[in-house]
Amino acid sequence: MTRPVTLFTGQFADIPLAELAKKAKGWGYDGLELACWGDHVDVERAAKDVKYAKSRGEILADNGLKLFAISNHLAGQLVCDLNNDSRSDMFAPKDCAGDAEKKRKWAVQAMKYTAKAAKNIGVKTVNGFTGSSIWHFLYSFPPVSDKMIEDGFAQFAKLWNPILDEFDKCGVRFALEVHPTEIAFDIVTARRALKAVGNRKTFGFNFDPSHLHWQFVDPVAFLKAFPDRIYHVHMKDAAVTLDGTTGILASHLNFGTPGRGWDFRSLGRGQIKFEEIIRTLNAMNYSGPLSVEWEDAAMDREFGAAEAAAFVKKLDFPKSDRVFDEAFGE
Repeated sequence: MTRPVTLFTGQFADIPLAELAKKAKGWGYDGLELACWGDHVDVERAAKDVKYAKSRGEILADNGLKLFAISNHLAGQLVCDLNNDSRSDMFAPKDCAGDAEKKRKWAVQAMKYTAKAAKNIGVKTVNGFTGSSIWHFLYSFPPVSDKMIEDGFAQFAKLWNPILDEFDKCGVRFALEVHPTEIAFDIVTARRALKAVGNRKTFGFNFDPSHLHWQFVDPVAFLKAFPDRIYHVHMKDAAVTLDGTTGILASHLNFGTPGRGWDFRSLGRGQIKFEEIIRTLNAMNYSGPLSVEWEDAAMDREFGAAEAAAFVKKLDFPKSDRVFDEAFGE
């Protein structure tokens, strides 16, 4: 049996869930991965009100869809982020604006609520971000000491272990989307993040090849490095378009702007080798959803979402139970 194909609702959070569920079914999806913003999931309410929590899955079921995971990238980002400018104000309640530690305190509690919300909703996986206090140290000038980096991973562990304790209590796993601006953004930092939290099983990864591709990290190599830590899979494409005048740091140009050195693309229209990803997931016995995170600044999102569902369904295939020549002996 092939894996369920779902749609991450983060890029569609402006559409009410009941309306989006109907659209997603029409686009060909088997289920949704619900974002914890818009009206899709209010994590505090879902943590405290079981009836409301169950209503999330009921809305999907009414439209012939299933719910496999929820995702809280926005609150997760503020746990370790410096939170020292107005960009992060939009992720937290208005009364937190301009107060870095107030935003952090809210985010830690929000992530604990997210664990309880997932339990009440009836899913076992929460995807999201962790933030990073050391991302701005990426280029080592002014010089960055080893201790400064070590302190960043230690702070990550200090802030996230109590959150992960709550996840343990709820029987829910947290899957970090390995991604620039997070504590783990490639294979090396992912290993270091695991080590920082004592390799606890609650903490794993939401595999998204698009964020690895433009860094020139092989997505298949990432899967092979962490075969027992891939808790969820995002399907998203990207293309590197270096032309001698551009670079992978994107030149302060927004997505979709001509002249960027790379950009996200609708599935099948970029450069990622999804065939090899599917074969590797089969070898790993990954049976969870393939969740489309649709992003393409040059394409209508509803057209793209429908096209992406068809692309993934055509791409995926079940693992063989034999070598083809074995039939000769039967």
